[in-house]
Amino acid sequence: MKDQDYVTNPKNELLFLALGGSGEIGMNVNLYGCNGKWMMVDCGITFADPQYPGIDVILPDLQFIEERLDDLVGIVLTHGHEDHIGALPYLAEDLGVPLYATAFTAGLIRGKLEEEGNANRVKLKVIKPDTKFDLGPFGVTFVPLSHSIPEASALLIDTPYGRIFHTGDWKLDAAPVLGQPASPEQLAAIGDGGILALVCDSTNVFNTEASGSESDVLSGLMDVIGKAKGRVLVTSFASNAARLHTLGKVAVATGRQLSVQGRSLDRILKVARATGYLKDFPDTIDADAAMRLPRDKVLVVATGGQGEDRAALARVANGQHPITLETGDTVVFSSKQIPGNEVAIGRIQNQLAAKGVIMITDRQAHVHVSGHPGRPELLQMYRWMKPELLMPVHGEMRHLMEQARFGLSEGVPRALVQTNGDIVRLAPGAPTKIGNAAVGRLVLDGDVILPGDGQTINERRKLAINGQISVAVAIGSRGLIGTPQVRIQGIPVEEDREPFLDETIDAVIAAVKQGGRGGGGDRDKMRESIRLATRKVATRWTGKKPNVDVLLIEA
Repeated sequence: MKDQDYVTNPKNELLFLALGGSGEIGMNVNLYGCNGKWMMVDCGITFADPQYPGIDVILPDLQFIEERLDDLVGIVLTHGHEDHIGALPYLAEDLGVPLYATAFTAGLIRGKLEEEGNANRVKLKVIKPDTKFDLGPFGVTFVPLSHSIPEASALLIDTPYGRIFHTGDWKLDAAPVLGQPASPEQLAAIGDGGILALVCDSTNVFNTEASGSESDVLSGLMDVIGKAKGRVLVTSFASNAARLHTLGKVAVATGRQLSVQGRSLDRILKVARATGYLKDFPDTIDADAAMRLPRDKVLVVATGGQGEDRAALARVANGQHPITLETGDTVVFSSKQIPGNEVAIGRIQNQLAAKGVIMITDRQAHVHVSGHPGRPELLQMYRWMKPELLMPVHGEMRHLMEQARFGLSEGVPRALVQTNGDIVRLAPGAPTKIGNAAVGRLVLDGDVILPGDGQTINERRKLAINGQISVAVAIGSRGLIGTPQVRIQGIPVEEDREPFLDETIDAVIAAVKQGGRGGGGDRDKMRESIRLATRKVATRWTGKKPNVDVLLIEA
């Protein structure tokens, strides 16, 4: 039997398939297949790098499950981070199944759907933690765990072939600032009930120490902000409502008024308050009011700690925001630098340094703790769950392989490393890969969703590398009319622009004369002759091979 026979409609078996988030950090999409049905866990985005010119957001390609929509029973969301829910406004309506989330996560999703204008066309169901609900052959229970956002939940998934504990993003926090995670006794009881597979976050597997408690950050921030002389701006992940709670306490304790800058922070505050969090958060002031206060009486919380161009911190750094900073002011980076963002963050830090701003990161003071488990926390989870199988997710290949090695070294009987597109049969029988599914990336380009490796993006990459030359030639019955027009973009000739254009025009004229006066069939040959002649000049002058567009105008 071919692999494809299994995945068209899962038989009497339990399958797992990642369409995103395995082999990468971000864009998490996981599918569980059982007895003819599929359930999706999370549907997130990742952010573009320079290989996607002009693109900010990358979405998962869900072609595999889109071809099986009749068998998709629902989408379950573990928590409200962008890499787990960010694709829903663009993809959920077409998937046409209900979304299941806790109240806080649902609030964030609802806001995103409203912004996209399709909230009334997507069913969103709020589920209380520790409440079991059924989706086809799956029984699902949200198990609250600590993370850097309220109501992060693991999923206890009951199936006819065994139980899965899908951790989502998590950490252990003995003194959480917001929310109440499951107790050690509750987690141990889940493990005592038997766990077929632990599908586990791998982000911090190389960390030999535990991530630490959010409550420990309070003293570090209190110390740094308490000593600061001028204005203080703190940037953190907008979704870290616990950090907002901490900063509210710090503002009150240090006699500073709080100003929150950034749309995503406003959204988090709104949803947190609506769902029972941040009730004692101090009143905030706008940017104008903040600027009228003495410098040592204001604390600004702003988005943009990962170097995002349009976020509040970037605009403060380049002088395009109502909040201004100067010599002696302080910026605290109360967040971890995500790999890949080093250049963007460095650019903003250099701009701040040029203003004489003091910068504090987690290297100088205890101003941040991670939301993901280090090795001691992973080990504790293994001991609670006692899984028959460890399957790492949420990490690059090095993270997945390392967690598999670590789990095996600590007594987990079996580990299986999969990556996006691997179809894994978890049961019955020994867990094994049985095939591959198509995976890929889509890009959000303005208001349009396109293939990440499609014609538009490939053309844009070529333009970014080689530049563009446009040639317009008027042709009459007696041949060339007037002088060809040549326009260039991104061609590295600078001060030699005019002589370059002159030589290019000469080459175009020569190509036209060579093409003769033939009928329409010869026009294609003439167009190609002009294109090659133009590119030849550009290559001789610059070493580049630009895109050349030729427009022949029949006059």
